Amino acid sequence: MMYKSTRDENNVVTASQAILQGLADDGGLYVPVDLPKLEINFQELKDYTYQEMAFKVLREFLDDFSDEQLQACIDGAYDEKFDSELIAPLKGADGNYYLELFHGSTIAFKDMALSILPYLMTTAGTINNNENDIVILTATSGDTGKAAMAGFADVPGTEIIVFYPNGGVSSIQERQMLTQTGDNTHVLAVEGNFDDAQTKVKELFNDREFRAELLESGKQFSSANSMNIGRLVPQIVYYFYAYAQLVKQNEIQAGDLVDFVVPTGNFGNILAAYYAKEIGLPVGKLICASNDNTVLYDFFETGEYNAKRDFILTISPSMDILISSNFERLLYHMLGDDTAKLTELMTSLKETGAYSVDASTHAKFADFLAQFATEEETMEEIKAVYDSANYVIDPHTAVAAKVGRKLVENRQNPLVIVSTASPYKFPEAVLNALDIETTAMSDEDMLADLKAKSNVEYPEAIIELQEAASRDRQVIEVADMKDQVRYIVK
Repeated sequence: MMYKSTRDENNVVTASQAILQGLADDGGLYVPVDLPKLEINFQELKDYTYQEMAFKVLREFLDDFSDEQLQACIDGAYDEKFDSELIAPLKGADGNYYLELFHGSTIAFKDMALSILPYLMTTAGTINNNENDIVILTATSGDTGKAAMAGFADVPGTEIIVFYPNGGVSSIQERQMLTQTGDNTHVLAVEGNFDDAQTKVKELFNDREFRAELLESGKQFSSANSMNIGRLVPQIVYYFYAYAQLVKQNEIQAGDLVDFVVPTGNFGNILAAYYAKEIGLPVGKLICASNDNTVLYDFFETGEYNAKRDFILTISPSMDILISSNFERLLYHMLGDDTAKLTELMTSLKETGAYSVDASTHAKFADFLAQFATEEETMEEIKAVYDSANYVIDPHTAVAAKVGRKLVENRQNPLVIVSTASPYKFPEAVLNALDIETTAMSDEDMLADLKAKSNVEYPEAIIELQEAASRDRQVIEVADMKDQVRYIVK
């Protein structure tokens, strides 16, 4: 199976090469040349472990890995670092199903893919006889940074540098990054928002002179966020696993359609759901849930993508994004794999902050529904779910839950709400939603109150956080990111 760039149809590579590169050297993102079609028998798959489901799905996408190599990657990733043997349990609450993706080592859904990416990347290096050190550059809106650093900490032949928006993540998210161990891990706050940091990271990837400079010293860039196909493809697995669990629990019959609502920022998670549907998963609607940053909702409504608007900081910071990088992949598919047209639209976005598609192209997005939840609605939803089901959800999950509630008349199928983070990552916002005043409370006090409210024991990540020493906090300007990378990897 081969992968091609969204910007150049002649730029075709294997899966392992795409994983090593991260982004295509022409500025595009790698997508499958042809999607596989899975042979699906949910009477068999319903009894699969998560690891078995991962092998079945990933085998189709990563076919230049041997079976033994792929199994080793899966075994290394999905082990006791997850606090549930199910890895991604499905919980019924308030009339819907919550797919809990936060049982990994950093209590966010990014663990689902970033637990396996280091294994995939080092194996890809072996497959391609790569002797260069890998320098991983990643911008994070909150969760990817910690999960990526945890995954790559002390992995030989790698350095990982994470940039996050100063003041744009929760205090727990920041503490998680600043307490990460590993001599090869580096984290810096950037004066600006996530889009500023992500745009600069893309520029560094596309800086041919800088890449050549690194190669001379035996180093090359790669990415750990969902722009890397090695981050994106493992996310397809849990949609199949969730469906299989519904069949196993006799909540649906095999073949029944299921809707998924996904809290969406950089568009990688919901794009994985789209690929799952395209390769055979019985999905009805894919529901794109936005917070007050409604750029994606507006596109699905109008066909215009317009990032020329105020950037709003919310209590769901991982969704505070105006330029959703992975949307380029979906747009490419909807344009009929037209690289010229795609490049034209991406150039317009870069130069003017906006682009639009014609009516016939816009109609091709019919598999998707979109809606948003305001800050006030998100808070109300946290309380509503707690009051009705005694179940505590984080602000990102609450956005999705509220959107599902808003769109109930547009749906006919069971709804799976993709729960992307533990409420322990956002104790202040959750407690405020539950009418608890937190102004004078420390993080430790808030965590204790949340434990009492939720009746859920502290995850290991929270226990470690309370005991860990913090590194010095560094804040830099966006313009200084290149020099910082050069200094770190010299």
